[in-house]
Amino acid sequence: MIESQRHLHLIVNPRSGGGKAVHLAAPVIAALRGLGADPRVTHSPSIAAADDLVRESVERGETVVAVGGDGMVSSLAGPVARHGATFSIIPVGRGNDFARQLGIPHRPDELAEVLLRADPVPVDAIEVAGEFVVGSVYAGVDSVTSETVNSLRRVPALLQYQYGAVRALASFPRTAFRVTVDDAVHEYEGFSVVAANSGYYGKGMHIAPDADVHDGLFDVVMIAAGNRARFIANLPRVYNGTHVTRDEIVVVRGRTVTIEASGVPAYADGEPLSELPVTATMRAGALSMLTG
Repeated sequence: MIESQRHLHLIVNPRSGGGKAVHLAAPVIAALRGLGADPRVTHSPSIAAADDLVRESVERGETVVAVGGDGMVSSLAGPVARHGATFSIIPVGRGNDFARQLGIPHRPDELAEVLLRADPVPVDAIEVAGEFVVGSVYAGVDSVTSETVNSLRRVPALLQYQYGAVRALASFPRTAFRVTVDDAVHEYEGFSVVAANSGYYGKGMHIAPDADVHDGLFDVVMIAAGNRARFIANLPRVYNGTHVTRDEIVVVRGRTVTIEASGVPAYADGEPLSELPVTATMRAGALSMLTG
């Protein structure tokens, strides 16, 4: 055993993993203790409490570790950026897409090594509506899918995103989008737009396969209207990223994105944001993170 010199504060979303976040994280906590660490564990009572929890962690010289899914990571990202904390993730949520993008390992022993031994690296984050999120901001079929998934109770977790996406693709109307990326304006009738920092969303869908959380840029994926049946049939291509070769999909890059459309909600990292329009800005290197 090597005595750990890094102090960890594990902040738990008690709702993650169907309310079993601590149980799911227990093998990682055991592995940390086996390496000589004594992590402090706190159940976050609310998003509003995140700032105080992170500030306290910095004052105590602790690394902040989000125990939960993408929503939990995003709820801590703003306070982490503001207070200059070092940050990492024990991914025990429904999607865990940001952890997937960062290459954070699943095996408890490997993850414990990352948390205790890895050097922090700068990672980009998104500022939108006065808050920080980490993965993507999206509107259209994607936001309707998130709305559906958040309401599901009886569909098995492994099938929720696929079910939600097919249902949304079948019903979402052709919509006039106006997307401004830096100084370039893109207008089209279509189904969706995703302003991506991370390439993954929706529990492993590789929506922006070339996205890089270290380049200071969004990959903006714009999906114009096409044949609905063909879209649904080709949904599996989103998991390996080959969907971007389709003629109706355009990908551009930039630092600031404004999305406009009538009557369409925007979501970010699986959580509701606001009705459009929204403006999102990439904050290069805003987070200092321990990654895979």
